[in-house]
Amino acid sequence: MGEHARVTLAPMRLTWPTILTLFRIALLPVMIVVFYAPFKGANVAASAVFVAAALTDWLDGWIARRFGMTSAFGAFLDPVADKLMVAVTLFLIVQENPTIPLAVISAVIVGREITISALREWMAEIGERTRVRVAGIGKIKTIAQLVALVVLLYQKNLDGYGLFHVGEVLLAFAAVLTIWSGLVYVLAAWPVLRGQQPVPKPVVEQLPSSEHPV
Repeated sequence: MGEHARVTLAPMRLTWPTILTLFRIALLPVMIVVFYAPFKGANVAASAVFVAAALTDWLDGWIARRFGMTSAFGAFLDPVADKLMVAVTLFLIVQENPTIPLAVISAVIVGREITISALREWMAEIGERTRVRVAGIGKIKTIAQLVALVVLLYQKNLDGYGLFHVGEVLLAFAAVLTIWSGLVYVLAAWPVLRGQQPVPKPVVEQLPSSEHPV
């Protein structure tokens, strides 16, 4: 094979965390259908589906850590499912409530996710993936974002308490944290991006074999 490294591919096995992640993705079209369904309480049902998806996100991570059920496929799929869930929900909310503030906030959140995903991918290709690990502020952002999306999916104000506006404020707060956490990632990678440090050659990592936890 000359100078090319040989990569051994392990047989892919579906673990419970991966099954839960796939289930989370499968809930997205269900949420869309329910959101637009012409029956009373559709907003409550859509919010419930979103909460169920968010709970599977927590559960699959807990099972993977607790029982060592990790896999390359699961590591790839989990963040994809998370970003799909947030992006699809934002699209629904903005389509139903086409206001400038919601559109701008949603664009900031989705734009940040695309940017940081591209940054992580590039850093991984040059063997610097550890520079852009998830920061604590990112976890706070995720919680604020999920709570805001549940409230906004609900769509209704409860007895004049302005619940929808509370959701808007929470989403704006999440957008601020989104920018903040994004800057943390960019600053961590900045020495490499500016060329202050030499860019190492791409690292070819061997995927886990069937002997390792998957």
